[in-house]
Amino acid sequence: MKPDAPAASDWHQSLARAIRDPAELLRRLGLSESPELSLIPQQIPFPLLVPESFLARMRPGDRVDPLLLQVLPTSLELSDAEGFTSDPVNDLEFRKAPGLLQKYDGRALLIATGSCAVHCRYCFRRNYPYTAEPHRLDDWVPALEILRKDSSIREVLLSGGDPLMLTDQRLGDLIRHLEDIPHLRRLRIHSRLPIVLPDRVTPELLDILTGTRLNVVMVVHSNHAAELAGDCAAAIQRLTSGLSGMVLNQAVLLRGVNDSVEALCALSERLIELRVIPYYLHQLDRVSGTAHYEVSLETGRRLVAELRRRLPGYAVPRYVREVAGELHKTVID
Repeated sequence: MKPDAPAASDWHQSLARAIRDPAELLRRLGLSESPELSLIPQQIPFPLLVPESFLARMRPGDRVDPLLLQVLPTSLELSDAEGFTSDPVNDLEFRKAPGLLQKYDGRALLIATGSCAVHCRYCFRRNYPYTAEPHRLDDWVPALEILRKDSSIREVLLSGGDPLMLTDQRLGDLIRHLEDIPHLRRLRIHSRLPIVLPDRVTPELLDILTGTRLNVVMVVHSNHAAELAGDCAAAIQRLTSGLSGMVLNQAVLLRGVNDSVEALCALSERLIELRVIPYYLHQLDRVSGTAHYEVSLETGRRLVAELRRRLPGYAVPRYVREVAGELHKTVID
């Protein structure tokens, strides 16, 4: 039996109810501000945003809950660190037109929207100038023309922000324009919404993703097995049951969140249970304000070596980092 899907409008209501006040988040978890949990002002440019579903999977009273640590803005973000910059992967250098980035041969990326349903504190695009990117379908014309003229491009990635923040109408319209480009074969969608706002995975969304001639690959983003429970697990099951293409997961190696063999093994095991392929384990992109999340390369290599010992090969994600200017992700051996 397939998991029941929510009503089409529920995800908008869920987003409207998301928590935006750090003090309120702590209160809901039975926590208070302390030297270890020193909050930064709510009015910062990258404010807190946490859906109720994601909050429900946090452990009350736990100051080091791995889900809480990913979303709570603290004073650690105000510390400068050498080598951490506003654009660590040089996105803007590869911007070919409004909304269009192309770093690698054969594929291109569209910044579908600047909005997200959660503000992950380690986000490498937290400083990206989203206001300069398309907001209406007509704004995509220059990017679509570049894609149409370059027959070497076989795959388009929808990213952001989070592309599933688009309404069904806008997402469907954009996909229809892409499938009109004859040499495009695949559509890859990178989204954290199935994890943090699971009721976005509606029958209407699945109809859009299965109603295109393009081969759709969904890449979700989970960093810890505790995320993959309850309504999130049901949403993932709807994806894996409803899509004909692959469902992959990418995670970021984060200090205090998943920097242990036990945490990474549990994540991979849970993903496999849900029929999701552990795809990438990313070394942290060094964006300003995130140095406290960084795990050393030496530790990362040790962790992945232990994963290879404990898990079958298909359950071990590739440990990678993005090096600005390289022609592909760099595998860390």
